[in-house]
Amino acid sequence: MKVTTQIWLSICRFGNKTRFLPQKNMKVLVLGASPNPTRFSHKAVSLLKKYGHEPIPIGIRTGKIKEIEIIKGKPQLYDIHTITLYLRPERQKQYYDYILSLSPKRVIFNPGTENPELKQLLELQGIETVEQCTLVMLHSELF
Repeated sequence: MKVTTQIWLSICRFGNKTRFLPQKNMKVLVLGASPNPTRFSHKAVSLLKKYGHEPIPIGIRTGKIKEIEIIKGKPQLYDIHTITLYLRPERQKQYYDYILSLSPKRVIFNPGTENPELKQLLELQGIETVEQCTLVMLHSELF
């Protein structure tokens, strides 16, 4: 994973370990959000909020995750820092143009969402791609 000043505010040394202090208050689009509390996308929205970010859940069904409304469709959004994917590759195709139009700084491919075709399109636009679990990244302070 690339470490850029856009993602990390500072790097601190703790003994012989390097620790990254993540940026807070990022707008994070959760694509494939579910109102089902057992789904990882649901847990990601809750955890993003807990860690001080602004999650924007988009799903195929309306509903709520805590007090946050799940949005249907492809709303016009601005200043999206990260998009975290919870859609299988075949369901992502309909969102390619939408994802690119948002010009995020980073797209996270959670396990099961890895997509070489979309990854290549993103990287050609200078968008960082990460194949990692958002929940693990948040818990590990690597988000």
